[in-house]
Amino acid sequence: MGRRAHVERDELRRLVAEGRSNAELAAHFGVTESGILQAKRTAGLAKPMLDHRRAIPWKLNRVHNQTGPATNLRNLSVIAQGGDVPPAKINTALRWARRLVDGGLDVAYSPDDGFNETPVAGASHIESVLNDALEALGKRGDAPSEEDVSAE
Repeated sequence: MGRRAHVERDELRRLVAEGRSNAELAAHFGVTESGILQAKRTAGLAKPMLDHRRAIPWKLNRVHNQTGPATNLRNLSVIAQGGDVPPAKINTALRWARRLVDGGLDVAYSPDDGFNETPVAGASHIESVLNDALEALGKRGDAPSEEDVSAE
């Protein structure tokens, strides 16, 4: 059994700051890319993984992963968790969610049929996701004006 490769943290920090790719780092240290990702997490150099289960609580069929509702829900989730989303995508997601909320609609999902808009029954999933995103934007000082978010 061979000796475990060692990834020196200071050198890893320096090379990451230079913009080296994970593949380049793996080759440099003689480890796998997975080993580099693990070393980056240990050294605090990896971006935290975002968890979209709150915004998308369903197990999506692969064909529905890149649909408008899935994308908008993911973008709202990223916003709520403090991640970066381009302004145009923020506006698209906010307006979509606001249109549903203002129309008394919610979003539902079925693996066979995909996403659909349904009348709100009880607590509104989309309203909750929208409020989380708006709260996060407000804390960052990026809260959109009511005009920016209003459904057209």
